[in-house]
Amino acid sequence: FPALMLPVVLLVGIRGGVMTPTEAAAVAAGYALLISVAIYRSVTPGQLYHALLNSARTTASIGMLIAGALVFNYVVTVENIPQSLSVILKSWDLSPMGFLILVNILLLILGCVLEGTTILLVIVPVLIPTAQALGVDMVHFGVMVVVNIMLGLVTPPYGLLLFIMTRIAEVPLRDLVHDVMPFLYAMIAALMLITYFPSLVLWLPRLLGYQG
Repeated sequence: FPALMLPVVLLVGIRGGVMTPTEAAAVAAGYALLISVAIYRSVTPGQLYHALLNSARTTASIGMLIAGALVFNYVVTVENIPQSLSVILKSWDLSPMGFLILVNILLLILGCVLEGTTILLVIVPVLIPTAQALGVDMVHFGVMVVVNIMLGLVTPPYGLLLFIMTRIAEVPLRDLVHDVMPFLYAMIAALMLITYFPSLVLWLPRLLGYQG
């Protein structure tokens, strides 16, 4: 019964506005640890020590990756690279579809070297005015951006999820990249469909009353 209460704790906490999804993940980990040690007694002190040690190592390696990304993000911001991209895009006489294709290419390239949060907070706000001026639907544009960021998480050389999985699964990055490629191609195909056929994204919002 205590283990079955874990989803209840998560759903009540998130839906009730008590915690964010990130905080809910931490609460879930703490709750699972508590019941496994105190109630089920399925984890010995030695096992707990090794689990905490492995978690610390994994967290440290991911932290180093994020720290390196933040340095690169700082350089991008200080050098006004997003603003320069905006000026270049505005100087080209692009159709809405041409703009979306160019944005896809740009975000796919940036996703190889930048963290997703940086793309969302630094690059995307610069692209939004041009998208609005060209009459691009913002819901369609937002979904397209999110799919691009998802692709960036699994795209070499700086796919954050790739490094996390190599650490957890203890497999070489080269082998993991080889196995991920079919899924990457499928996601790119889905991105192309979303880009060329906005109705795939907009039919449900419109069904619920969206007027875009």
